[in-house]
Amino acid sequence: MTMAPMKRYLVLTLRKPGFDPAAIAPHYAYLDALRARGQLELAGPFTDRSGGAYLLLADNLEDALAIAHTDPVHVSGSSEVVVREWTAK
Repeated sequence: MTMAPMKRYLVLTLRKPGFDPAAIAPHYAYLDALRARGQLELAGPFTDRSGGAYLLLADNLEDALAIAHTDPVHVSGSSEVVVREWTAK
């Protein structure tokens, strides 16, 4: 049986007014772990320092949401996390 390819999800992390800079190091470690598992294609901050985005690979939206919602910037309440399925080519 052939497995369906994973879908791409764009994850936006938008800093809230009470953003805690202490969340950055755990967030980067989290992204490194996703990359090591083959679940992360791209990641980076916005130049205006309002947050960042990453391109996540997951089987479905529910899995993508579960992954994004365990990101330390979300768990700490520092950032709003928005996940969208993305069919970029």
